[in-house]
Amino acid sequence: MQDLIERFTTWVLDRPDIRSALIVGSRARADRPADSLSDLDLAVIVTDPSIYLSDTTWLRRFGEPFLTFVESTADGNFRERRVLSRDGRDVDFSLLPAAVVQQMLVQRVPAEIADVLRRGFRILVDKDGLAEQLTDAACWPDSPETLPTELSWIETSHDFFYHVVLAAKKAKRGELWVAKSTCDGYLKNLILRLIEWHAKSKSDRDTWHKGRFLEQWATPEVLQDLPSTFAGYTRADVQRALLANLRFYERFGREVACALQYRFPDEAYYFATGQVRQLIGQDLGVTQ
Repeated sequence: MQDLIERFTTWVLDRPDIRSALIVGSRARADRPADSLSDLDLAVIVTDPSIYLSDTTWLRRFGEPFLTFVESTADGNFRERRVLSRDGRDVDFSLLPAAVVQQMLVQRVPAEIADVLRRGFRILVDKDGLAEQLTDAACWPDSPETLPTELSWIETSHDFFYHVVLAAKKAKRGELWVAKSTCDGYLKNLILRLIEWHAKSKSDRDTWHKGRFLEQWATPEVLQDLPSTFAGYTRADVQRALLANLRFYERFGREVACALQYRFPDEAYYFATGQVRQLIGQDLGVTQ
């Protein structure tokens, strides 16, 4: 990647509309640094991102792009062009409007961006000092509290139980795509939040974001029980997985609640479990 980084840096120096460029992600951090499978994450501060989002000819300066598309950045604040070249090298160009960055520095750097920069960065080009200001930790908000308040704990638990019941209804109706998507999509986002709280309440582990390195920071008990919460594409297996989700949430949710000295929402849990069992029993022609 170093040759690509050097070509990119030289190119940026000759582009008056590009004001700063940084490396972020695995190739800029010491903790869990890049390996042979890692991509290159470039944050590019530019006067008009649309030029690079709408056109792809400029990519050929850095290799032969074979797959490329535009999506939101992981923090949700900007757009990025992702590129996989014919030689297998993977580069993400996050395009940050210079005017927005300047406004950000007047107000406050968003927490999501600060969290990325805390992991590590490397400034390649900084024509106006924008990158230096952006990476000044004094401009960053404090890391948000990662453990829930008691209110958010109860709200999240009710959200989870509600959607387990909803998925069971969808499965009974024969809406298998929606039922499985809820089981392995929406519910898994809430399960991930529970796993993060569980890891934090046990030993204040670094839980990263969006499940990254979960296999290293989640507890062995969580990793052992987690596979059963995923469903195959059959009604019977979605129903099985929904019950497994309820058992998972009860087991590790009780541990979280105990560690935080919160109450576990027993009534909501038993209500949801009863509803799901009744729906499954009706589907099987069994009286529950």
